[in-house]
Amino acid sequence: MGFILNPSAWTGLVVLIIIEIVLGIDNLIFLTILVKKLSPKQRKKARIIGLILSFFIRIFFLSIISWSTSLTYPFYSNQYVTLSIREIIFLIGGIFLSFVAILELNDKLCNKISKKKKNKCYSNFWIIIFQIITLDAIFSLDSIITAVGIVNNILIMTLAVLIAMCFMLFILKSLKKFINKYQAIVILCLGFLLMIGLSLILEVLGLYIPKTYLYSAIGFSIFVELFNQISKYNFLLYQYGRPIRTRVLETFLKIIKKEKQKNKHIKNTIQDKKYTSKEYSNLKKEEKYMIYSLLNLAIRPIKSIMTPRAEISWINIKKSSNEIKKKLIDTPHSLFPICQGELDKVIGVVRAKELLSIIEKKKDILKFVLQNKPIIVFETLSPISLLKILKKSKGNIVIVINKFHIVQGLITPLDFLKAIAGDFPDADETPDIIKEKNGWLVKGNTNLHSIQQFLNIKNLIKKKTIHASIAGLLIEKKGEIPSQGDVINISSFSFKIIKVNNYAIDLIRITKNKK
Repeated sequence: MGFILNPSAWTGLVVLIIIEIVLGIDNLIFLTILVKKLSPKQRKKARIIGLILSFFIRIFFLSIISWSTSLTYPFYSNQYVTLSIREIIFLIGGIFLSFVAILELNDKLCNKISKKKKNKCYSNFWIIIFQIITLDAIFSLDSIITAVGIVNNILIMTLAVLIAMCFMLFILKSLKKFINKYQAIVILCLGFLLMIGLSLILEVLGLYIPKTYLYSAIGFSIFVELFNQISKYNFLLYQYGRPIRTRVLETFLKIIKKEKQKNKHIKNTIQDKKYTSKEYSNLKKEEKYMIYSLLNLAIRPIKSIMTPRAEISWINIKKSSNEIKKKLIDTPHSLFPICQGELDKVIGVVRAKELLSIIEKKKDILKFVLQNKPIIVFETLSPISLLKILKKSKGNIVIVINKFHIVQGLITPLDFLKAIAGDFPDADETPDIIKEKNGWLVKGNTNLHSIQQFLNIKNLIKKKTIHASIAGLLIEKKGEIPSQGDVINISSFSFKIIKVNNYAIDLIRITKNKK
Protein backbone atom coordinates (compact mmCIF):
# COMPACT_ATOMS: atom_id res chain seq x y z
CA MET A 1 0.00 0.00 0.00
CA GLY A 2 2.94 2.28 0.82
CA PHE A 3 4.29 1.74 -2.70
CA ILE A 4 1.00 2.87 -4.28
CA LEU A 5 0.84 6.07 -2.22
CA ASN A 6 4.52 6.95 -2.56
CA PRO A 7 5.05 9.50 -5.42
CA SER A 8 8.81 8.87 -5.49
CA ALA A 9 8.15 5.16 -6.06
CA TRP A 10 5.96 5.98 -9.08
CA THR A 11 8.61 8.35 -10.40
CA GLY A 12 11.27 5.68 -9.98
CA LEU A 13 9.02 3.14 -11.73
CA VAL A 14 8.50 5.43 -14.73
CA VAL A 15 12.21 6.22 -14.94
CA LEU A 16 13.12 2.54 -14.71
CA ILE A 17 10.60 1.56 -17.40
CA ILE A 18 12.12 4.15 -19.78
CA ILE A 19 15.65 3.01 -18.95
CA GLU A 20 14.76 -0.68 -19.41
CA ILE A 21 13.16 0.05 -22.77
CA VAL A 22 16.12 2.15 -23.94
CA LEU A 23 18.65 -0.44 -22.72
CA GLY A 24 16.55 -3.22 -24.26
CA ILE A 25 16.15 -1.62 -27.71
CA ASP A 26 19.67 -2.59 -28.80
CA ASN A 27 18.94 -6.16 -27.69
CA LEU A 28 15.64 -6.08 -29.60
CA ILE A 29 17.27 -4.72 -32.77
CA PHE A 30 19.98 -7.36 -32.72
CA LEU A 31 17.37 -10.03 -32.03
CA THR A 32 15.36 -8.92 -35.10
CA ILE A 33 18.46 -9.04 -37.32
CA LEU A 34 19.74 -12.32 -35.86
CA VAL A 35 16.55 -14.34 -36.41
CA LYS A 36 16.66 -13.51 -40.15
CA LYS A 37 19.22 -16.31 -40.43
CA LEU A 38 16.52 -18.82 -39.52
CA SER A 39 13.88 -20.22 -41.84
CA PRO A 40 10.71 -18.07 -42.05
CA LYS A 41 8.73 -20.67 -40.07
CA GLN A 42 11.13 -20.47 -37.11
CA ARG A 43 11.60 -16.70 -36.90
CA LYS A 44 8.49 -15.81 -34.92
CA LYS A 45 9.16 -18.60 -32.45
CA ALA A 46 12.78 -17.45 -32.00
CA ARG A 47 11.69 -13.83 -31.38
CA ILE A 48 9.22 -14.84 -28.68
CA ILE A 49 11.71 -17.21 -27.04
CA GLY A 50 14.39 -14.51 -27.16
CA LEU A 51 12.22 -11.93 -25.36
CA ILE A 52 10.93 -14.45 -22.80
CA LEU A 53 14.50 -15.55 -22.06
CA SER A 54 15.51 -11.91 -21.71
CA PHE A 55 12.71 -11.40 -19.19
CA PHE A 56 13.60 -14.47 -17.09
CA ILE A 57 17.32 -13.67 -17.15
CA ARG A 58 16.54 -10.19 -15.80
CA ILE A 59 14.25 -11.68 -13.14
CA PHE A 60 17.03 -14.12 -12.25
CA PHE A 61 19.52 -11.29 -11.79
CA LEU A 62 16.96 -9.37 -9.73
CA SER A 63 16.43 -12.36 -7.46
CA ILE A 64 20.13 -12.39 -6.65
CA ILE A 65 20.68 -8.65 -6.47
CA SER A 66 23.42 -8.94 -3.88
CA TRP A 67 25.33 -11.32 -6.12
CA SER A 68 24.70 -9.19 -9.19
CA THR A 69 26.03 -6.06 -7.51
CA SER A 70 29.01 -7.96 -6.10
CA LEU A 71 30.09 -8.64 -9.69
CA THR A 72 31.34 -5.06 -9.77
CA TYR A 73 33.85 -5.66 -6.96
CA PRO A 74 37.37 -5.72 -8.44
CA PHE A 75 39.52 -8.82 -8.02
CA TYR A 76 42.48 -7.26 -9.82
CA SER A 77 43.55 -3.67 -10.05
CA ASN A 78 46.57 -1.63 -11.14
CA GLN A 79 47.25 1.89 -12.37
CA TYR A 80 46.02 1.03 -15.91
CA VAL A 81 43.08 -1.34 -15.48
CA THR A 82 40.62 -2.57 -12.87
CA LEU A 83 39.03 -5.98 -13.41
CA SER A 84 35.91 -7.49 -11.92
CA ILE A 85 33.63 -10.32 -13.01
CA ARG A 86 31.37 -7.70 -14.60
CA GLU A 87 34.29 -6.32 -16.62
CA ILE A 88 35.25 -9.82 -17.79
CA ILE A 89 31.65 -10.48 -18.89
CA PHE A 90 31.54 -7.11 -20.66
CA LEU A 91 34.88 -7.77 -22.37
CA ILE A 92 33.73 -11.16 -23.71
CA GLY A 93 30.35 -9.72 -24.61
CA GLY A 94 31.89 -6.68 -26.33
CA ILE A 95 34.22 -8.84 -28.42
CA PHE A 96 31.36 -11.20 -29.30
CA LEU A 97 28.99 -8.36 -30.18
CA SER A 98 31.61 -6.54 -32.28
CA PHE A 99 32.60 -9.72 -34.09
CA VAL A 100 29.02 -10.66 -34.99
CA ALA A 101 28.18 -7.05 -36.01
CA ILE A 102 31.26 -6.89 -38.28
CA LEU A 103 30.32 -10.19 -39.94
CA GLU A 104 26.77 -8.96 -40.56
CA LEU A 105 28.04 -5.62 -41.88
CA ASN A 106 30.41 -7.43 -44.21
CA ASP A 107 27.54 -9.49 -45.63
CA LYS A 108 25.40 -6.39 -46.15
CA LEU A 109 28.13 -4.15 -47.59
CA CYS A 110 29.48 -6.83 -49.93
CA ASN A 111 25.92 -7.73 -50.94
CA LYS A 112 26.44 -11.43 -50.36
CA ILE A 113 23.16 -12.93 -51.50
CA SER A 114 22.93 -16.69 -51.45
CA LYS A 115 21.70 -18.33 -54.63
CA LYS A 116 18.15 -19.61 -54.51
CA LYS A 117 18.12 -23.34 -54.14
CA LYS A 118 15.42 -25.84 -53.40
CA ASN A 119 16.95 -26.54 -49.98
CA LYS A 120 18.22 -23.15 -48.89
CA CYS A 121 20.75 -23.36 -46.05
CA TYR A 122 19.54 -21.62 -42.87
CA SER A 123 21.28 -21.33 -39.51
CA ASN A 124 20.62 -23.89 -36.81
CA PHE A 125 17.76 -22.85 -34.53
CA TRP A 126 19.54 -23.64 -31.25
CA ILE A 127 22.76 -21.90 -32.32
CA ILE A 128 20.77 -18.69 -32.82
CA ILE A 129 19.00 -19.23 -29.49
CA PHE A 130 22.41 -19.64 -27.79
CA GLN A 131 23.57 -16.34 -29.30
CA ILE A 132 20.36 -14.68 -28.09
CA ILE A 133 20.89 -16.06 -24.54
CA THR A 134 24.50 -14.77 -24.53
CA LEU A 135 23.42 -11.29 -25.61
CA ASP A 136 20.48 -11.30 -23.17
CA ALA A 137 22.87 -12.05 -20.33
CA ILE A 138 25.18 -9.17 -21.32
CA PHE A 139 22.42 -6.60 -21.79
CA SER A 140 20.42 -7.82 -18.79
CA LEU A 141 23.38 -7.51 -16.45
CA ASP A 142 23.99 -3.96 -17.60
CA SER A 143 20.34 -2.95 -17.20
CA ILE A 144 19.89 -4.60 -13.78
CA ILE A 145 23.02 -2.99 -12.35
CA THR A 146 21.77 0.36 -13.69
CA ALA A 147 18.34 -0.28 -12.13
CA VAL A 148 19.81 -1.15 -8.72
CA GLY A 149 21.71 2.13 -8.76
CA ILE A 150 18.48 4.09 -9.29
CA VAL A 151 15.84 2.29 -7.19
CA ASN A 152 16.83 -0.35 -4.67
CA ASN A 153 13.34 -1.89 -4.52
CA ILE A 154 12.91 -5.37 -5.98
CA LEU A 155 9.12 -4.96 -6.48
CA ILE A 156 9.53 -1.75 -8.49
CA MET A 157 12.39 -3.20 -10.52
CA THR A 158 10.48 -6.40 -11.32
CA LEU A 159 7.41 -4.41 -12.35
CA ALA A 160 9.54 -2.12 -14.55
CA VAL A 161 11.18 -5.10 -16.28
CA LEU A 162 7.78 -6.74 -16.86
CA ILE A 163 6.21 -3.59 -18.36
CA ALA A 164 9.30 -2.99 -20.54
CA MET A 165 9.15 -6.58 -21.84
CA CYS A 166 5.42 -6.27 -22.63
CA PHE A 167 6.11 -3.03 -24.51
CA MET A 168 8.89 -4.64 -26.53
CA LEU A 169 6.65 -7.60 -27.37
CA PHE A 170 4.07 -5.08 -28.57
CA ILE A 171 6.50 -3.18 -30.85
CA LEU A 172 8.35 -6.30 -32.04
CA LYS A 173 6.13 -6.85 -35.10
CA SER A 174 6.21 -3.17 -36.07
CA LEU A 175 9.98 -3.06 -35.65
CA LYS A 176 10.35 -6.14 -37.88
CA LYS A 177 8.20 -4.54 -40.61
CA PHE A 178 10.10 -1.25 -40.30
CA ILE A 179 13.50 -2.92 -40.64
CA ASN A 180 12.30 -5.04 -43.59
CA LYS A 181 10.88 -1.97 -45.34
CA TYR A 182 13.92 0.26 -44.79
CA GLN A 183 16.98 -1.92 -45.33
CA ALA A 184 19.28 1.07 -44.80
CA ILE A 185 18.18 1.02 -41.13
CA VAL A 186 19.77 -2.43 -40.79
CA ILE A 187 23.18 -0.91 -41.57
CA LEU A 188 22.58 1.80 -38.96
CA CYS A 189 21.48 -0.79 -36.40
CA LEU A 190 24.52 -2.97 -37.05
CA GLY A 191 26.73 0.11 -36.76
CA PHE A 192 24.98 0.90 -33.47
CA LEU A 193 25.62 -2.63 -32.17
CA LEU A 194 29.27 -2.35 -33.21
CA MET A 195 29.47 0.90 -31.23
CA ILE A 196 27.94 -0.86 -28.18
CA GLY A 197 30.44 -3.71 -28.49
CA LEU A 198 33.41 -1.34 -28.77
CA SER A 199 32.12 0.75 -25.85
CA LEU A 200 31.98 -2.39 -23.65
CA ILE A 201 35.59 -3.23 -24.56
CA LEU A 202 36.75 0.36 -23.93
CA GLU A 203 34.88 0.46 -20.61
CA VAL A 204 36.85 -2.58 -19.44
CA LEU A 205 40.05 -0.78 -20.43
CA GLY A 206 39.02 2.21 -18.35
CA LEU A 207 37.79 4.42 -21.17
CA TYR A 208 34.14 4.85 -20.23
CA ILE A 209 31.89 6.33 -22.94
CA PRO A 210 28.55 7.58 -21.58
CA LYS A 211 25.58 5.82 -23.14
CA THR A 212 24.09 9.24 -23.82
CA TYR A 213 26.80 9.87 -26.40
CA LEU A 214 26.13 6.52 -28.08
CA TYR A 215 22.38 7.05 -28.25
CA SER A 216 22.88 10.63 -29.46
CA ALA A 217 25.15 9.39 -32.27
CA ILE A 218 22.69 6.77 -33.46
CA GLY A 219 19.82 9.24 -33.04
CA PHE A 220 21.63 11.74 -35.27
CA SER A 221 22.31 8.98 -37.84
CA ILE A 222 18.63 8.08 -37.87
CA PHE A 223 17.77 11.76 -38.27
CA VAL A 224 20.08 11.97 -41.32
CA GLU A 225 18.60 8.74 -42.71
CA LEU A 226 15.15 10.25 -42.28
CA PHE A 227 16.15 13.10 -44.62
CA ASN A 228 17.59 10.52 -47.02
CA GLN A 229 14.30 8.59 -47.06
CA ILE A 230 12.32 11.81 -47.62
CA SER A 231 14.64 12.64 -50.52
CA LYS A 232 14.12 9.15 -52.02
CA TYR A 233 10.37 9.43 -51.56
CA ASN A 234 10.21 12.79 -53.35
CA PHE A 235 12.44 11.45 -56.13
CA LEU A 236 10.09 8.47 -56.60
CA LEU A 237 7.11 10.83 -56.70
CA TYR A 238 8.86 12.79 -59.46
CA GLN A 239 9.65 9.56 -61.34
CA TYR A 240 6.07 8.28 -61.06
CA GLY A 241 4.86 11.58 -62.49
CA ARG A 242 6.81 10.91 -65.69
CA PRO A 243 5.60 8.57 -68.48
CA ILE A 244 6.48 4.96 -67.70
CA ARG A 245 7.84 4.45 -71.22
CA THR A 246 10.32 7.28 -70.76
CA ARG A 247 11.51 5.78 -67.48
CA VAL A 248 11.84 2.29 -68.94
CA LEU A 249 13.70 3.63 -71.96
CA GLU A 250 16.13 5.60 -69.78
CA THR A 251 16.75 2.50 -67.66
CA PHE A 252 17.33 0.44 -70.78
CA LEU A 253 19.83 2.97 -72.16
CA LYS A 254 21.67 3.06 -68.81
CA ILE A 255 21.95 -0.74 -68.85
CA ILE A 256 23.34 -0.64 -72.40
CA LYS A 257 25.90 2.01 -71.38
CA LYS A 258 26.96 0.07 -68.29
CA GLU A 259 27.26 -3.16 -70.28
CA LYS A 260 29.51 -1.43 -72.82
CA GLN A 261 31.77 -0.11 -70.05
CA LYS A 262 31.76 -3.48 -68.29
CA ASN A 263 32.60 -5.38 -71.47
CA LYS A 264 35.40 -2.91 -72.31
CA HIS A 265 36.82 -3.31 -68.79
CA ILE A 266 36.64 -7.11 -68.96
CA LYS A 267 38.36 -7.19 -72.35
CA ASN A 268 41.16 -4.92 -71.10
CA THR A 269 41.76 -6.67 -67.78
CA ILE A 270 41.09 -10.36 -68.38
CA GLN A 271 43.48 -11.93 -70.85
CA ASP A 272 43.97 -15.44 -69.43
CA LYS A 273 40.38 -16.67 -69.83
CA LYS A 274 38.45 -17.50 -72.95
CA TYR A 275 34.91 -16.21 -73.35
CA THR A 276 32.46 -16.70 -76.17
CA SER A 277 31.39 -13.65 -78.13
CA LYS A 278 27.78 -14.20 -77.01
CA GLU A 279 28.68 -13.59 -73.35
CA TYR A 280 29.83 -10.01 -73.92
CA SER A 281 28.08 -9.03 -77.12
CA ASN A 282 25.95 -5.89 -76.98
CA LEU A 283 22.42 -5.70 -78.25
CA LYS A 284 22.29 -5.38 -82.01
CA LYS A 285 21.23 -2.15 -83.67
CA GLU A 286 17.99 -3.76 -84.85
CA GLU A 287 17.17 -4.87 -81.28
CA LYS A 288 17.73 -1.39 -79.91
CA TYR A 289 15.56 0.02 -82.69
CA MET A 290 12.70 -2.36 -81.89
CA ILE A 291 12.83 -1.77 -78.12
CA TYR A 292 12.90 2.00 -78.59
CA SER A 293 10.02 1.82 -81.10
CA LEU A 294 7.94 -0.40 -78.83
CA LEU A 295 8.37 1.87 -75.83
CA ASN A 296 7.40 4.94 -77.87
CA LEU A 297 4.56 3.28 -79.76
CA ALA A 298 1.75 4.43 -77.43
CA ILE A 299 2.82 8.09 -77.53
CA ARG A 300 3.12 8.28 -81.32
CA PRO A 301 0.28 9.68 -83.44
CA ILE A 302 -1.26 7.12 -85.79
CA LYS A 303 -0.25 9.45 -88.63
CA SER A 304 3.31 8.25 -88.10
CA ILE A 305 2.20 4.63 -88.45
CA MET A 306 -0.28 4.71 -91.34
CA THR A 307 0.31 4.53 -95.06
CA PRO A 308 -0.34 8.15 -96.16
CA ARG A 309 -3.13 9.13 -98.53
CA ALA A 310 -0.79 9.75 -101.46
CA GLU A 311 0.44 6.12 -101.38
CA ILE A 312 -2.94 4.40 -101.10
CA SER A 313 -3.79 2.08 -104.00
CA TRP A 314 -7.58 2.13 -104.36
CA ILE A 315 -10.22 0.95 -106.84
CA ASN A 316 -12.78 3.25 -108.44
CA ILE A 317 -15.94 1.17 -108.77
CA LYS A 318 -17.26 3.51 -111.49
CA LYS A 319 -14.61 2.28 -113.90
CA SER A 320 -15.09 -0.71 -116.18
CA SER A 321 -14.47 -4.29 -115.09
CA ASN A 322 -11.43 -4.53 -117.36
CA GLU A 323 -9.85 -1.40 -115.86
CA ILE A 324 -10.50 -2.69 -112.35
CA LYS A 325 -9.04 -6.08 -113.27
CA LYS A 326 -5.91 -4.47 -114.76
CA LYS A 327 -5.41 -2.37 -111.59
CA LEU A 328 -5.74 -5.44 -109.38
CA ILE A 329 -3.21 -7.41 -111.41
CA ASP A 330 -0.67 -4.58 -111.79
CA THR A 331 -0.64 -3.56 -108.12
CA PRO A 332 1.11 -5.94 -105.64
CA HIS A 333 -1.41 -5.56 -102.81
CA SER A 334 -3.86 -8.08 -101.45
CA LEU A 335 -6.41 -5.61 -100.00
CA PHE A 336 -7.97 -2.61 -101.73
CA PRO A 337 -10.34 0.17 -100.58
CA ILE A 338 -13.25 0.38 -103.05
CA CYS A 339 -14.48 3.95 -103.64
CA GLN A 340 -17.16 5.71 -105.65
CA GLY A 341 -15.34 8.18 -107.88
CA GLU A 342 -12.95 9.53 -105.23
CA LEU A 343 -10.90 8.24 -102.31
CA ASP A 344 -13.00 10.02 -99.66
CA LYS A 345 -16.07 7.96 -100.65
CA VAL A 346 -14.99 4.54 -99.42
CA ILE A 347 -17.78 1.97 -99.61
CA GLY A 348 -15.89 -1.21 -98.83
CA VAL A 349 -12.61 -3.09 -98.52
CA VAL A 350 -12.09 -6.32 -100.51
CA ARG A 351 -9.35 -8.83 -101.21
CA ALA A 352 -7.88 -8.73 -104.71
CA LYS A 353 -8.32 -12.44 -105.43
CA GLU A 354 -11.98 -12.37 -104.30
CA LEU A 355 -12.75 -9.33 -106.46
CA LEU A 356 -10.99 -10.93 -109.45
CA SER A 357 -13.15 -14.00 -108.94
CA ILE A 358 -16.32 -11.86 -108.93
CA ILE A 359 -15.21 -10.14 -112.15
CA GLU A 360 -14.43 -13.47 -113.85
CA LYS A 361 -17.86 -14.83 -112.88
CA LYS A 362 -19.44 -11.55 -114.08
CA LYS A 363 -21.31 -11.06 -110.83
CA ASP A 364 -22.53 -7.75 -109.41
CA ILE A 365 -19.37 -6.01 -108.12
CA LEU A 366 -21.24 -3.33 -106.15
CA LYS A 367 -23.34 -5.88 -104.29
CA PHE A 368 -20.22 -7.83 -103.36
CA VAL A 369 -18.33 -4.70 -102.20
CA LEU A 370 -21.21 -3.51 -100.00
CA GLN A 371 -20.99 -6.80 -98.07
CA ASN A 372 -17.47 -5.86 -96.92
CA LYS A 373 -17.89 -2.63 -94.99
CA PRO A 374 -14.72 -0.61 -94.26
CA ILE A 375 -13.39 -0.05 -90.74
CA ILE A 376 -13.01 3.70 -90.27
CA VAL A 377 -11.29 5.48 -87.37
CA PHE A 378 -10.37 9.08 -86.59
CA GLU A 379 -6.76 10.23 -86.69
CA THR A 380 -6.93 11.24 -83.01
CA LEU A 381 -7.23 7.61 -81.92
CA SER A 382 -4.29 6.30 -79.85
CA PRO A 383 -2.14 3.49 -81.31
CA ILE A 384 -3.00 1.17 -78.40
CA SER A 385 -6.75 1.60 -79.01
CA LEU A 386 -6.12 1.12 -82.73
CA LEU A 387 -4.26 -2.11 -82.00
CA LYS A 388 -7.39 -3.52 -80.33
CA ILE A 389 -9.40 -2.66 -83.46
CA LEU A 390 -6.80 -4.28 -85.73
CA LYS A 391 -6.93 -7.48 -83.68
CA LYS A 392 -10.67 -7.70 -84.30
CA SER A 393 -10.38 -6.77 -88.00
CA LYS A 394 -9.20 -10.29 -88.95
CA GLY A 395 -6.42 -9.03 -91.20
CA ASN A 396 -8.48 -6.24 -92.73
CA ILE A 397 -7.29 -2.66 -93.28
CA VAL A 398 -8.40 0.35 -91.24
CA ILE A 399 -9.18 3.66 -92.97
CA VAL A 400 -8.02 6.78 -91.09
CA ILE A 401 -10.01 10.01 -91.52
CA ASN A 402 -9.84 13.50 -90.01
CA LYS A 403 -12.64 15.50 -88.39
CA PHE A 404 -13.85 16.58 -91.85
CA HIS A 405 -14.17 12.89 -92.89
CA ILE A 406 -11.34 13.26 -95.40
CA VAL A 407 -9.24 10.11 -95.77
CA GLN A 408 -5.74 10.64 -94.37
CA GLY A 409 -4.36 7.15 -94.83
CA LEU A 410 -4.84 3.49 -94.03
CA ILE A 411 -3.34 1.08 -91.54
CA THR A 412 -2.74 -2.65 -91.81
CA PRO A 413 -1.20 -5.09 -89.30
CA LEU A 414 1.98 -4.80 -91.39
CA ASP A 415 2.10 -1.05 -90.73
CA PHE A 416 2.15 -1.80 -87.01
CA LEU A 417 5.01 -4.23 -87.53
CA LYS A 418 6.86 -1.56 -89.56
CA ALA A 419 6.41 0.91 -86.69
CA ILE A 420 8.22 -1.51 -84.37
CA ALA A 421 10.75 -3.30 -86.59
CA GLY A 422 11.33 -0.81 -89.41
CA ASP A 423 10.40 -0.61 -93.08
CA PHE A 424 9.30 -3.60 -95.19
CA PRO A 425 9.11 -2.31 -98.79
CA ASP A 426 6.60 -3.88 -101.15
CA ALA A 427 7.67 -5.25 -104.55
CA ASP A 428 6.86 -1.93 -106.23
CA GLU A 429 8.49 0.22 -103.53
CA THR A 430 11.98 1.29 -102.57
CA PRO A 431 13.17 1.54 -98.95
CA ASP A 432 12.33 4.77 -97.10
CA ILE A 433 15.98 5.26 -96.09
CA ILE A 434 18.86 4.32 -98.39
CA LYS A 435 22.45 4.47 -97.14
CA GLU A 436 24.87 6.36 -99.38
CA LYS A 437 28.60 6.94 -99.19
CA ASN A 438 28.37 10.32 -97.45
CA GLY A 439 24.86 10.21 -96.04
CA TRP A 440 21.33 8.90 -96.53
CA LEU A 441 18.71 9.30 -99.25
CA VAL A 442 15.30 9.59 -97.57
CA LYS A 443 11.74 9.74 -98.90
CA GLY A 444 9.80 12.83 -97.92
CA ASN A 445 6.98 10.83 -96.34
CA THR A 446 9.30 8.87 -94.04
CA ASN A 447 8.02 9.25 -90.46
CA LEU A 448 10.07 11.27 -87.99
CA HIS A 449 10.34 8.50 -85.39
CA SER A 450 12.12 6.22 -87.85
CA ILE A 451 14.58 8.96 -88.83
CA GLN A 452 15.19 9.99 -85.22
CA GLN A 453 16.05 6.43 -84.27
CA PHE A 454 18.03 5.71 -87.43
CA LEU A 455 20.19 8.82 -87.13
CA ASN A 456 20.18 8.87 -83.30
CA ILE A 457 18.99 12.49 -83.16
CA LYS A 458 17.51 13.40 -79.77
CA ASN A 459 15.80 16.72 -80.52
CA LEU A 460 14.14 15.97 -83.87
CA ILE A 461 10.70 15.34 -82.35
CA LYS A 462 9.45 17.80 -79.75
CA LYS A 463 6.22 17.98 -77.76
CA LYS A 464 4.80 20.66 -80.06
CA THR A 465 5.72 18.81 -83.26
CA ILE A 466 2.52 18.22 -85.24
CA HIS A 467 4.07 16.67 -88.35
CA ALA A 468 4.45 12.92 -88.78
CA SER A 469 6.84 12.99 -91.75
CA ILE A 470 10.25 14.52 -92.37
CA ALA A 471 8.79 16.57 -95.27
CA GLY A 472 6.27 18.22 -92.93
CA LEU A 473 9.00 19.09 -90.46
CA LEU A 474 11.21 20.66 -93.14
CA ILE A 475 8.28 22.72 -94.46
CA GLU A 476 7.65 23.94 -90.90
CA LYS A 477 11.33 24.85 -90.44
CA LYS A 478 11.50 26.66 -93.78
CA GLY A 479 8.15 28.42 -93.34
CA GLU A 480 7.19 27.47 -96.90
CA ILE A 481 7.58 24.59 -99.33
CA PRO A 482 11.33 24.37 -100.01
CA SER A 483 12.65 24.44 -103.54
CA GLN A 484 14.89 21.82 -105.08
CA GLY A 485 18.47 22.31 -103.85
CA ASP A 486 17.52 24.08 -100.60
CA VAL A 487 19.47 23.01 -97.52
CA ILE A 488 17.96 23.05 -94.00
CA ASN A 489 20.16 22.41 -90.96
CA ILE A 490 18.72 20.65 -87.92
CA SER A 491 20.96 19.68 -85.02
CA SER A 492 24.24 18.37 -86.52
CA PHE A 493 22.64 17.24 -89.80
CA SER A 494 21.96 18.93 -93.15
CA PHE A 495 18.77 18.15 -95.07
CA LYS A 496 19.11 18.90 -98.80
CA ILE A 497 15.97 18.89 -100.94
CA ILE A 498 16.59 16.63 -103.95
CA LYS A 499 13.14 16.40 -105.51
CA VAL A 500 9.93 18.41 -105.13
CA ASN A 501 6.72 17.37 -106.90
CA ASN A 502 3.23 18.91 -106.75
CA TYR A 503 3.97 21.08 -103.74
CA ALA A 504 5.35 18.10 -101.80
CA ILE A 505 8.90 17.05 -100.94
CA ASP A 506 9.61 13.68 -102.52
CA LEU A 507 13.30 13.09 -101.84
CA ILE A 508 15.85 14.39 -99.32
CA ARG A 509 19.55 13.80 -98.84
CA ILE A 510 20.74 13.84 -95.23
CA THR A 511 24.40 14.36 -94.37
CA LYS A 512 26.17 14.79 -91.06
CA ASN A 513 27.87 18.16 -90.63
CA LYS A 514 31.58 18.08 -89.97
CA LYS A 515 32.66 19.52 -86.65
